[in-house]
Amino acid sequence: VPIPVPPTLAPLLALSHRYRGLTLVLTFLCYTSYHLSRKPISIVKSQLHPNCSALGPNPHNDSNSSTWCSWAPFDGDNYKELFGALDNAFLVAYAIGMFISGIFGERLPLRYYLSGGMVLSGLFTALFGLGYFWDIHVLWYFIVVQVCNGLVQTTGWPSVVACIGNWFGKGKRGLIMGIWNSHTSVGNILGSLIAGVWVSSAWGLSFIVPSIIITTMGIICFFFLVEYPEDVGCSPPLHHVRVTSSEKDPEAVTSNEGPLSVSSQSSVDCSNSPEEPTEEPEAISFLGALRIPGVVEFSLCLLFAKLVSYTFLYWLPLYIVNVGEFLGTVRRERAWQGEHLLTPPLSLAAHFGAKEAGDLSTLFDVGGILGGIFAGLISDYTGGRATTCCVMLVVAAPMLFLYNHIGQNGIGTSIAMLIVCGALVNGPYALITTAVSADLGTHESLKGNAKALSTVTAIIDGTGSIGAALGPLLAGLISPTGWNNVFYMLIAADVLACLLLIRVVVKEVRGWCGCIARKRGYVRT
Repeated sequence: VPIPVPPTLAPLLALSHRYRGLTLVLTFLCYTSYHLSRKPISIVKSQLHPNCSALGPNPHNDSNSSTWCSWAPFDGDNYKELFGALDNAFLVAYAIGMFISGIFGERLPLRYYLSGGMVLSGLFTALFGLGYFWDIHVLWYFIVVQVCNGLVQTTGWPSVVACIGNWFGKGKRGLIMGIWNSHTSVGNILGSLIAGVWVSSAWGLSFIVPSIIITTMGIICFFFLVEYPEDVGCSPPLHHVRVTSSEKDPEAVTSNEGPLSVSSQSSVDCSNSPEEPTEEPEAISFLGALRIPGVVEFSLCLLFAKLVSYTFLYWLPLYIVNVGEFLGTVRRERAWQGEHLLTPPLSLAAHFGAKEAGDLSTLFDVGGILGGIFAGLISDYTGGRATTCCVMLVVAAPMLFLYNHIGQNGIGTSIAMLIVCGALVNGPYALITTAVSADLGTHESLKGNAKALSTVTAIIDGTGSIGAALGPLLAGLISPTGWNNVFYMLIAADVLACLLLIRVVVKEVRGWCGCIARKRGYVRT
């Protein structure tokens, strides 16, 4: 039964809701701009080493006519390894920096930390694009820029998740964060579309325009982001309330995290009532965060889930272009031999250039939006975060196999498979990095200490970022042996991610069985 709100508190509640909405929108736009600035490299790859023979004869009459239009130093046969090195430079720096970033995020004002990181991210993204206008052809320049960009981009995720955790409790957290986490896919989609506008004419602008956007959002964040409800006279969510002596009896505290239940802890009320001064809790240590139940399992699961997701993020457009060129070559050879193909749609993939492949790859992120919302909704209803992730990972493995084998058989098939694979791959990734991180960062074992949220988020996402670095690196090393082997690697990583959650899944299933037994009156007393 809903509790009636006194008339005197109604304006304060409305104020609280407005601030919560502002926090959701601002953090959504902030992290959208982060991913928007990361995406151009995957779109530009196919332009740095295009199929020059399709553009006609070499106007410079050089001996190597097949690479005359490529951008040095990516004009050699080892261009895939060099692309892998670029990805790895960013992602390894990101993974290392993430573990440190969470510690700084707990101790520095989040507003300054986040906005400063966004401005620096804009600077280094622009420097990569300026390599085009400055006619830079040395690998070390692009590597250094990628490393610096990877380090400063670690300011984003712990900060935005901490802000959301400060304002929202556990009630419907999976659904709210599932919708909110679509910023990742929205950023990837916008980044692909914006980069695709200039990729064929002046690829430097594919980086400079996103850099302007993220810098602008950083300035907006600096002036308008509210870190804590207390900063504007609002009460924090119930998971932030300090445990008092009257609450230490575990029997007196009812848990609302059971299966098939929806919590009401998400209320944030503004009140003028005096509050007792409480001691400022200390920020949790790195080892202390690792001791929180579930942190290690979900961190390792995210390592392999993010390996799959980021391999698609950085290599999907190039995969679409390369497979299309291969199928086009096969078709021309068969036509030359007088054979007739029984599946005419096979030729559609052969016409995808850099821009078209980038546009098509956004469908993977469209699926990611749907998958994140679906995973959050189901996990809220069932109370089983780990089980939801595990089921989606199990289904994702055969879908990846099918996409590799039939995904290029026609434009309709390709669209459908990309959306399905995007939902199944990014759904668990989105759930772990948002709702699960926030749940663990406000775990009951912390006794109301909200200072752990940024550190826990950084540990989980930092571990996942190791997989994000390994995925594109392995793809660059394996792809010369054939794209089939890349997909086998992705399927193996998907299965490992599922296996790492088995212990938590068993615990959740036992909790459901116990809940059902209690409802039927079968529990012994």
